Amino acid sequence: MSDRNPQDPVGPDPVPGDPTIPTPLEDSPGSSPYVTAEPQMERQLDSDVKPDIGKRAIAAIIDGAIAGAVGLIPVIGGIIGALYILFRDGFDFEFMSGRSVGKTLMKLRPVRLDGGKMDLATSAKRNWTVCLGSLATFLLIVPILGWILYVPVLIAAIVIGIIEIVRVIQTPDGRRWGDTLANTKVVEVAE
Repeated sequence: MSDRNPQDPVGPDPVPGDPTIPTPLEDSPGSSPYVTAEPQMERQLDSDVKPDIGKRAIAAIIDGAIAGAVGLIPVIGGIIGALYILFRDGFDFEFMSGRSVGKTLMKLRPVRLDGGKMDLATSAKRNWTVCLGSLATFLLIVPILGWILYVPVLIAAIVIGIIEIVRVIQTPDGRRWGDTLANTKVVEVAE
């Protein structure tokens, strides 16, 4: 029996097989044998730091270069390039894993604030603001109405682009308007 007082807040000695007591996991080198909440805390601490603006700019240039190179393909290249910019953070390819090629190379990751997985719909919500200029060029295909709408949409794309840049620089967490709409933010990661 234990020498511990039953009124002690620590409680009585653990009983083997009690489901309320953490059980050891398989031993692996360098890891604790018990499940802890530390990874969640570490992720939260990382997401509190504003990501490097230079890294974000380089990631955007890389992604823009990819979209531009794809845009050189006759007929469908521009469409594919615009779709890449729109959905770039939602692709689930192994080498991308829910982030664009530029963000992967610069060790950045867009994350949903609700803890969910980045998907194509969330990517479209956060990136339509930067894709608007690319999409405006497709209005030129539509006779008369498209030609009339092209200039106002292009002006709107430029204004929204400036707002996005200012927000990345000025907001404490680096969230742009697209991040606010999609409930996401960009964080720096180790890999």
